[in-house]
Amino acid sequence: MSLNMPADTPQRHPAITGYAIRDNCLVIGDTPVTRLASQIGATPFYAHDRSRLDARIELLRHYLPDGVNLNYAVKANPMPAIVQHLSGLVDGFDVASAKEMQTALDTPMPAKRISFAGPGKTPQELDRAVAAGITIAMESETEMRTISAAADRQGLRPRVVIRVNPDFDLKSSGMRMGGGPKQFGVDAERVPQMLGHLAKLDLEFVGFHIFAGSQNLDVQSLCETQIKTADLALALAKHAPAPVRHLNMGGGLGIPYFPKDQPLDLEPIGANLAEVLTRIGSDLPEARVMIELGRFIVGEAGVYVARIIDRKESRGEVFLITDGGLHHQLAASGNFGQVIRRNYPVAIANRMNEAPQETANVVGCLCTPLDLLANKVELPRAEIGDLVVVFQSGAYGLSASPMEFLSHPRPAEILV
Repeated sequence: MSLNMPADTPQRHPAITGYAIRDNCLVIGDTPVTRLASQIGATPFYAHDRSRLDARIELLRHYLPDGVNLNYAVKANPMPAIVQHLSGLVDGFDVASAKEMQTALDTPMPAKRISFAGPGKTPQELDRAVAAGITIAMESETEMRTISAAADRQGLRPRVVIRVNPDFDLKSSGMRMGGGPKQFGVDAERVPQMLGHLAKLDLEFVGFHIFAGSQNLDVQSLCETQIKTADLALALAKHAPAPVRHLNMGGGLGIPYFPKDQPLDLEPIGANLAEVLTRIGSDLPEARVMIELGRFIVGEAGVYVARIIDRKESRGEVFLITDGGLHHQLAASGNFGQVIRRNYPVAIANRMNEAPQETANVVGCLCTPLDLLANKVELPRAEIGDLVVVFQSGAYGLSASPMEFLSHPRPAEILV
C-alpha cells in the first residue's frame, strides 16, 4: 500500500505503517477514516478491513503445510460480518458460547467443522450443541455425563473430543492456557481414565483438543510446544476407544502490540509443523490436524476510532479527552491482562503525515483514572474534532470490554 509520507516522517510502529494514507488521513479498506465517520454518523466506532483479513489468511496458507487445517477462534472477534467473511476462507470455527455457536451456524460452515470448547458449559448449551451436530470439546467428566444424557434424550450420537490440560505450558506466552492447575480441560494424567469411562457411553469419540497458551511472539517456544503437543496426543491416543480423527493443536501465534515487539516469522513455524505432521500422520493416519487462531487472523485488521471532544492541560501535561474509552477498548487501557501497562499503537487519524509536536495523554470519557487509551505518547498537535485511532484492535476489542459501564452508547462496528 502506498503511504504517501514525507521523507522526514519518523519511524512508526509496523501496525501503523501497514495502512495506506491519503491526503493526510488514514485509510481503512479504500475509505478515509474521516469519511467513515461521516458514513456511520457518530463516533466512536470500530472499523475492520476485509482486505487485511484476506491477506492474513493468504499469508498463513503460504507458510503452513498443506495438511494443517486452519480454524478461526470466534471468541477473538464474534462480529457476525467477520465470521461470515471468514467462513469462506478458513477450514473450521471454534466457539465458546451458545451465541457464538449460533453465529457460526448462521454461516455456510458445515456443523461438523464447528467445535465448542470452554469450561462451565450449561446443560442447556450442551443440549443445543448436541442438537446442532457440532463437535463438543469436553472439559470434565461432568460434561461428559451431561452430554451423554442429552444424547440419550435426543436419540443422537454426538461427536466429542477431550480438551486436555497438558503438563506443560507455552513459555513466553501472554496468556497461559495449560500446565499446572487450570479450569480448562482435563489434566493429561487423568485423560486415560476418562477415556475408559467414555468407551462405555454411546458418544462418538473423535479426538483431542490441546491448547497450551496464546499471544506468543517467540518462535522457539511455539515450535517446542507444537512438538510437545504432538507427543502428548500420540501418547493419549494409545488409550483411545476409537481412532483419532480430530486433533486441535491450539494456536498461540501472537501479534506485535508494543514498540519492542517484532512480527512473527512464520517460515520456521510452518517448517516445524510439517515435521510434526509427518510424525502424527504415521501413527494417526485418520487424524484431521488443525491449529486454532483468533487474534493472529483478526487482530491487525481492526482499528478503534474516537473523536477528541476536549483538550486540556493539567500541571504541565496535555490530555486529549475522547468520546471513547475503556468501556469499548478495555485491552488498550491496560486492564485486560497486562501486568505492566504499555501503549497500543495510536495516531491522529486525520494528521497522519504530520510530525510529532507534543507528548499527550489520550483518555476516554469515563469517571475513572483507569480510562487511559495512551499514556504520554508523541503525537502531532491535536485539536477538538480530530480523530484518534487505536491500532491492533481487531481482536478482543468490543466484545471483551465492559460496554455497560457508565451507560454510554454502544459504538458502531463495521467491516469495510
